[in-house]
Amino acid sequence: MEFRSHKLTAEMLDPESGETIRTGIEVRVDPLTGHSSRIVPERGLMPSGDFDLAAFARENQPRCPFCPERIEHLTPKLPPAIDPDGRILRGEAVLFPNLHAYSSHSCVSIYSSRLHYLPLEDMTERLFGDNLATQVAYAKAVQALDPHSRWASINANHMLPAGSSLFHPHLQGIVDSQPTTLQRLLADVPPARFSSYLKAERDAGVRYLGDTGRIEWLASFAPIAPAELRAFVGGVSSPAQLDEDLIAELAHGLTLALNAYAEMGFESFNLALYGAPPGLDGYPLNLRLACRSNLAPFYRSDSTFLERLHWEGAIDLPPEAVAERIGGRFRE
Repeated sequence: MEFRSHKLTAEMLDPESGETIRTGIEVRVDPLTGHSSRIVPERGLMPSGDFDLAAFARENQPRCPFCPERIEHLTPKLPPAIDPDGRILRGEAVLFPNLHAYSSHSCVSIYSSRLHYLPLEDMTERLFGDNLATQVAYAKAVQALDPHSRWASINANHMLPAGSSLFHPHLQGIVDSQPTTLQRLLADVPPARFSSYLKAERDAGVRYLGDTGRIEWLASFAPIAPAELRAFVGGVSSPAQLDEDLIAELAHGLTLALNAYAEMGFESFNLALYGAPPGLDGYPLNLRLACRSNLAPFYRSDSTFLERLHWEGAIDLPPEAVAERIGGRFRE
């Protein structure tokens, strides 16, 4: 397994002294999909979290359709063939159709109707596990009803910087006959390459966080977003195949990661669990998790022309430093 990288140097003249300034940039190539990213010197691109999110939450809560006094009459219901009660419930989690669908089968699931504001340090395994369980139940029900919808994913835009149009924290599920671009690229990776990649990361150790049983976690060699973590679930290719033990294990790992993000000063994240058709031989269920920029006055988005139009992240958080900060939680 080759971890390809290219070292670049930018030169310029100091505006005061006239001396030459040299800046190093590393272009890394992802061993699985071949996408590249750029690791740049630390520039403070991710602002500190000084914005009062709790106050903002209180300000917009009276209009929130997911809160207890409005959820029943402002959110749609599932067709009876998917769930006879119109909603899937697990603990405090509630799943219902996405009013703004992204696919033929599109859903939203909230951690709890009472939790309009859920900072990352308050995320628990129970909250995440119950929410994941509603998504798994939905994917199973849809695929039983519609065999053509073989591609399922579980996703999150947590807080406004991550792309959420509603403040109330939630997951989003997509079950469709058509894969997304990255689902297709990952499903096309030869199974032996996944095995080689994980073995190489285990042996190197600098980005490998650990395993929680059947799931392996690491910091991405070529991240497409800040502080990006990856996880691989062996023997399972679709979220619809997750059993109760794996759901609990995923919730455990995700809670460790999100609590670590909070400790690092981050408040927002994106998540994607890239399902492939159930039973795809040799494909481990892939997960990506990344933090997003904090809200601040004169806010700078962390998604630029490089990310959106070139599909290439520009990251000033080296993956090895991220692994050093987070890895101890997975080895305890």
